[in-house]
Amino acid sequence: MFSALSVRNYRIYAAGAIVSNTGTWMGRIAQDWVVLTELTDNSSQALGIVTGLQFLPILLFTPLAGAISDTFPKRNVMLVSQSFMAFFAVVMGVTVLTGHMELWHMYVLAFLSGTAAAFDAPARQSFVSEMVPKDKLTNAVGLNSASFHGGRLIGPGVAGLLIAAFGTGPTLLLNALTFVAVIVALLMLDTSALTGKRPASRGRVREGIAYVRRRADIMLIMVIAFMHGTFGMNFQIFNALMSTQVFGKGVTDFGITGSIMAIGSLGGALLAARRDRPRWRLLLGSLFLFSLTTLALALAPSFTAYTILLVPAGLFALTVMVSANAMVQLSVDQEVRGRVMALYMAVFMGGTPVGAPVIGWVGDEFGARWTVLIATVACGLTAIFATIYVMRHDNLRLRVRASWPRPLALERGVLAEPLPEKVN
Repeated sequence: MFSALSVRNYRIYAAGAIVSNTGTWMGRIAQDWVVLTELTDNSSQALGIVTGLQFLPILLFTPLAGAISDTFPKRNVMLVSQSFMAFFAVVMGVTVLTGHMELWHMYVLAFLSGTAAAFDAPARQSFVSEMVPKDKLTNAVGLNSASFHGGRLIGPGVAGLLIAAFGTGPTLLLNALTFVAVIVALLMLDTSALTGKRPASRGRVREGIAYVRRRADIMLIMVIAFMHGTFGMNFQIFNALMSTQVFGKGVTDFGITGSIMAIGSLGGALLAARRDRPRWRLLLGSLFLFSLTTLALALAPSFTAYTILLVPAGLFALTVMVSANAMVQLSVDQEVRGRVMALYMAVFMGGTPVGAPVIGWVGDEFGARWTVLIATVACGLTAIFATIYVMRHDNLRLRVRASWPRPLALERGVLAEPLPEKVN
C-alpha cells in the first residue's frame, strides 16, 4: 500500500504535499464561508460563480500548461506556480482580515489563483512518473490522492474551528503559509534521481490533442472524467447548501461535512494504491455506485444521515478519480504525458466553470436537494452508456455470478471490435 514511499524523492514530496493539501482545504472552507456569510446572504449562485471562476483557467490554459510541462523541467514549473498560488492566498487573507474584501475582489482572486493552479496541475500530475518507477506509478497516484484527501479529512474540520475562534482572515493566511511546505520539498529533491527527460523540441498542444484523438480508450475515459468532474464532484457546493439551507447548520458543522467525506475518500485512495493496474470494471462500477450514493444523499432525511452517506460517496468518487487518472498515465507515451494529462485535467476540472454556476442557479431556484440530484442523473447515465460502449467495442459481456463480494463481472465475449490500445 505504501511502496512508493520507499523512493526518497517521492517521500520528501509527499511530506510537503500533505501539509499543503491540509491548508488548501482550510482555504476552500474559509473562502466559501466568506462568500456565503460575509459577502452575500447565503447566495448559492454567488458561490457557484466563485467556484466556476476558480476552475475556468483550467479550461482555458491547461492545454498550454501541458505543453510547458513537457518543455521545461516539471519541478521548476511547480516552483513558479506554487509561489504564485501562495501569493494570491496571502492577498486574499489580508484583504479579508482588513475588511476590504468585496464580492468582485473574490471573483478576481478566484480566477487568478485558478490560473496558477492550471499551470501547476499538469506538471504535478505527470511529475509523479519522474519520481517513481513504472511499477510503483499506480501506487504513487493512489498515495497522492490519499494525501489530498487526508488534507481534506483534517482541513475542513480545523477550518471550522479556526473560523469560529479567530475568523476567516487568519484561516486564509494560514493556508498561504502551508504552500511553503511544497516549495521546500521541491527544493530538497535529488534532481539527478528524476527519470524525466527534456524533449529536444518544444511540446505543442496540437500534438497532444492528436495523440488523444487516436486513442478511443483515453477518449472514453475523458468523457467519464468530464461528466464526473462537471456534475458529480461539486461537493464544495453540495455540502455548503445542504448544511445551511436544508439542515440549518453553522460553520463548524459545515466544516465537519468535508472531513467526514474525506474518511471515505482517504479509504478509496488507499485501496486504489494497493492495485497494480485499474480495470474498466472498477472504473465503471464505481461510477454507478457513486450515482446511487448521491441519490441517497439528495433524499437524506437528517443531517446525521447526510454526513454518514458522505463516507461511501467519498470512497466511490475517489475510486473513479484514481482509476481514471492511473489508466491514462499508464497507457500514454512519456514524451506526451504532460500534454495528455493537461487535457485530462482540462476535461475533468474544466467543466466546473459551466457546471458550478448552473448548479448554483438550480440551488436558488429549486432547492439544495436538486443540486445533488444532478450528480445522480449525470453520473448514472454516463455509467450506463459507457458500460454499453465498452461491452460492444471491447468484446465484453456482463454476467451475474453467485458471489456476494462480486455479483457482477465483465467477461471477455466474442462480439464486436476491441478498443484500440486498450488499457484493461
